Amino acid sequence: MKHGKSSWMREHVTDPYVRRARAEGYRSRAAFKLLEIARSDKLLRPGMRVVELGSAPGSWTQVAARAVGPSGRVFAADRVDMEPLSGVYFLQADLLSPPGMERLVQALEGRPVDLVLSDMAPNLSGVSATDQTRSRELCELALEFARQHLKPGGVLLVKAFQGSGFPEFMAAMRRSFDVVVSRKPGASRGRSSEMYLLGKGFRPEARPESPADA
Repeated sequence: MKHGKSSWMREHVTDPYVRRARAEGYRSRAAFKLLEIARSDKLLRPGMRVVELGSAPGSWTQVAARAVGPSGRVFAADRVDMEPLSGVYFLQADLLSPPGMERLVQALEGRPVDLVLSDMAPNLSGVSATDQTRSRELCELALEFARQHLKPGGVLLVKAFQGSGFPEFMAAMRRSFDVVVSRKPGASRGRSSEMYLLGKGFRPEARPESPADA
């Protein structure tokens, strides 16, 4: 165990993205994942309304808030607390619970959003089947939220993990978006099975998933 921790620490300290995050004032290296995708796919622009699910410690929130500027609004939520950011509405709530999700929905005041971001991941148990199930649950939560609150033509960016259930989730996204593509940004560690799925062109009238599709 000690050897594993020391190896992780050595990798972390020498990681160029960790160094860049410190130099550029981001809260974690994860900022560069969103920055790369946002740049290549033109995700963020001034004036947008953005919701981030699972925002702590806030590096994606920083990227989004800087991009939408004072004319936009970022709503961020996580079950753990997060240091405040200017121009960001933060809600500490468990989004897997109906009361927690309802609090976020109320904050939106019935207005649709342009972009939903989710970099959520489960606390890993080490049991592959369990971890994959938990990951899929978070992906489905993000997709259902997007279906309820995106404006027509809106965008969803969600982290998923390759493995059991991944193709099925991608197919579920395709039922609600004109285009669904996968992205593996440079800041995503090579050994990680994480993949970012990007849905563009939200279709509110898309048919809901039937039991036969599950």
